[in-house]
Amino acid sequence: MVTSSPVWVTWREAMQQALYGDDGFYVRERPLGHFRTSVGASPAFADAVLRLLARVDSALGHPGELDLVDVGSGDGLLVNHVVRTAEPGLAERLRVTAVDLSPAPGGLDKAVTWSPSLPWEVRGLVVANEWLDNVPLDIAEQTAGGPRLVLVDPETGEERLGGPPPEADRAWLARWWPLGTVGLRAEIGRPRDEAWASVIGVLAEGLAVAADYAHPVDNRPPYGTLAGYRDGACVPPIPDTSCDITAHVALDACAAAGERAGAISTTLTTQRQALRALGVSGDRPPLPLAASDPAAYLRALARASEEAELIDPGGLGGFGWLAQSTSTAIEALPSP
Repeated sequence: MVTSSPVWVTWREAMQQALYGDDGFYVRERPLGHFRTSVGASPAFADAVLRLLARVDSALGHPGELDLVDVGSGDGLLVNHVVRTAEPGLAERLRVTAVDLSPAPGGLDKAVTWSPSLPWEVRGLVVANEWLDNVPLDIAEQTAGGPRLVLVDPETGEERLGGPPPEADRAWLARWWPLGTVGLRAEIGRPRDEAWASVIGVLAEGLAVAADYAHPVDNRPPYGTLAGYRDGACVPPIPDTSCDITAHVALDACAAAGERAGAISTTLTTQRQALRALGVSGDRPPLPLAASDPAAYLRALARASEEAELIDPGGLGGFGWLAQSTSTAIEALPSP
């Protein structure tokens, strides 16, 4: 029996091909079939985005055209909900773009433009929910001679060490994820910084929000966060196109990149705090409603349960939120 020799590539190369190649996972699959996101958990998330969009609209003086850009739109649930529930005075001025490399999903509202790339210029709100964690990146491991890139065989997930990271990546590690003890690992987030900077770069006037699994520079995970997901379960992160490959995001580094790209105000917070500031409370309905209108009480109770999941600090509520504005009229996020 003849077996093929491993083909060793960097994790960034492997992730790019596994997720976005010709038969990549995100080219052929939809997120809802494999993992739970805030957008899929409850329409309360999209309602909060709509309230944030209304704040941006007001701050910009209700322009004749207002952009909503959903980066990494996936199933298109967020944009569909917004365009179908926005007040007429806002809806008629909305220019909605869903950015995703996959083909447009069935049932996409006709008011939504589906695109593989960002618009040239945006005036309004950009939302990137669980997008940055799927931007491919390299992994480094500390050795006695300094950090070395981790190489992987895409067919098996087997790893070995390669050469040192490029100078720009070594500088990123020194600033944002310093490695000490031999054997510790870091996920080099410079491609995520560049991806986020590209969002701020097209934001002529408005607000951009990224919501994702995140960690701060003073509490990076010692061995990284690389993981795979398929059919609702966590699986080994083998980059053979069969599963999602993801890693948590250094949102603080992305924030610094956004400021270099032109952001003039920044908020780093949690999803719990952000959504509570946008009216998501998870409060149970008053008990007397159960007697006066049982059906309404049950609907309100179900909604409260959904909202509670979105702001649960041990779950979705623990996500990091990065909000950056390019307009002096817009605060990065409202206060709770």
